[in-house]
Amino acid sequence: MNASPISSSSPNTAPDLPAILEAVRTAAAAVPAHRKCFRIHGSGSHDFYGEALEGELLETRGLSGIVQYEPSELVITVGAGTLLSDLEKTLAAQGQCLAFEPPVFAANRATSQATVGGMVATGLSGPARASVGAVRDFVLGLKFINGRGEHLTFGGQVMKNVAGYDVSRLLAGSWGTLGLITEVSLKVLPVAPAQAHLMCQLPQDQALALLHRWGGQPLPLNASCWVKDSSLPGQPNMLFVRLRGAQAAVEAAKVRMSQDVAALKSELILQAPESAGQDWTDCADQRLPFFTPVSSSPELALWRLSVPQTAPVLNLPDSASSPLIEWHGAQRWVWAPLSAADALRKVAAAVGGQATLFKRPHQTSAATPVSVPVFTPLDAVQQRIQQALKHEFDPAGLFGPRRLNAHF
Repeated sequence: MNASPISSSSPNTAPDLPAILEAVRTAAAAVPAHRKCFRIHGSGSHDFYGEALEGELLETRGLSGIVQYEPSELVITVGAGTLLSDLEKTLAAQGQCLAFEPPVFAANRATSQATVGGMVATGLSGPARASVGAVRDFVLGLKFINGRGEHLTFGGQVMKNVAGYDVSRLLAGSWGTLGLITEVSLKVLPVAPAQAHLMCQLPQDQALALLHRWGGQPLPLNASCWVKDSSLPGQPNMLFVRLRGAQAAVEAAKVRMSQDVAALKSELILQAPESAGQDWTDCADQRLPFFTPVSSSPELALWRLSVPQTAPVLNLPDSASSPLIEWHGAQRWVWAPLSAADALRKVAAAVGGQATLFKRPHQTSAATPVSVPVFTPLDAVQQRIQQALKHEFDPAGLFGPRRLNAHF
């Protein structure tokens, strides 16, 4: 592995920064009646998400390039407009990766135009999230432009620099509503030396119980997915798991897990790594058969239920589909009509979770309004905190108006 830093002598961040800063400062100084609002835009791959999609486009694609890469230190700093595919290729050449497997929602991941800034701003993670952590856990520092037109730096390139108010991680998952990320430093990890892909046929309750048991044991369980598999005859209930770690640990886990599955009168089957590896990528990017809508009804929506990992089988409304369950039980996807919003939210709340209207496949973007709230309504305390954060970072309300909250 190359131990010397890889850097760009003149990253492409400089030429566009003055124009962006001037645009934000001018808008902040304008009277409210004539004030511009901005919609931060990298590739537009996540335009489907949120309450609203408003504002003049503020392009980030010019803010690209590798600023510095220290393979031996497991840290890379890049411009926010850098293509995620380019970043992943650079890391792969050094035997490293983004362990949280960020989704891109594209037909071809290698040619996706998704950007690093969008990856951080959306805060979405793939199948390994429950085992390795979320996007925000890998953000060491960043630079961003706030609603006053100030270009600020938070965090650094090592974990010990992350102290006090961790603003860099606060921006992860803010969906461009607090400011424009211009540069980000990320912790990366070596590719695991060994992995195995396994599957077995089990009903949902037994699969969840098994995942809960395995979660309390020192097993290299990296990802899991339970789904009624429409690609197999009879659409059986299937549990898929992925092991990653040291060779000895993976081999020992296969033996232990096979015994647990056999006790449930099922069989743990080893999958071919090539096809199974593609299936996990398709799971992250929502290209599995489950994510193809079965109806053309404009009322149909894909709902994301975020619940505790130990939550039992949920008593979903009759209008909802069978779920696809990830993150060892913590993330559950269902197809259901918009009219099921209240029922889904009551079910999720009963186990300490939330239900979010994630995608409306028959609408092109969040610019198309819907009749129900996209997010579970905040209580008074949460609303006050969100308003205070918005006012601190973006007092004039320039960035992503009403993207995450219909009121501001």
